[in-house]
Amino acid sequence: MKTETVSYSFLKDGKIDLDLTIDTIYEEHYKSVYGFLICFTGNKSDAEDLTHEVFIQVIKSITTFKQNFHLRSWILSIAKHVAIDHYKRKRFYSLFNDNFFTKMIANTGLPQENLEAKETYKTIQDSLTKLKPNYRSVFILRAINELSIKETAKILNCSESKVKVDYHRALALLQKKLTSMKGEFDL
Repeated sequence: MKTETVSYSFLKDGKIDLDLTIDTIYEEHYKSVYGFLICFTGNKSDAEDLTHEVFIQVIKSITTFKQNFHLRSWILSIAKHVAIDHYKRKRFYSLFNDNFFTKMIANTGLPQENLEAKETYKTIQDSLTKLKPNYRSVFILRAINELSIKETAKILNCSESKVKVDYHRALALLQKKLTSMKGEFDL
């Protein structure tokens, strides 16, 4: 496993050149933070705003970063907290807008196939919005971002067994919803 360290750039007077350090961190971690936030919010505009908020938090607390913690995990942990705070502030009815999954649907195929695909994505969208925030976070980090159980546990500040249980419960809830949806269409 590759370990990450913060490589500080120093000015002549011995102080840290935060501009250069933050630029490097931003370039290396922007995509993973933005990807996590777009999955969590389902909204490009909110994800962009929250991504900037995450990096503002990184700037404010970079000097407190502990070298024994992976930088990516630390930054994604900040992203998780920013997303949950945003969720609490806004009290979203739905975290995914209608365009999030429909943009993922290909325009090829028969109209019936496209309709079924849209209905499936809508059901997935609805199911994800109904998950508890901690289940949704675990699901996004494990299934979408493909992080390990250990890394997910560090980001969420919980035990590995809690990650396993929450991920299993999230999958079970999503599977139950999708199975019930399939039964409705088979009638």
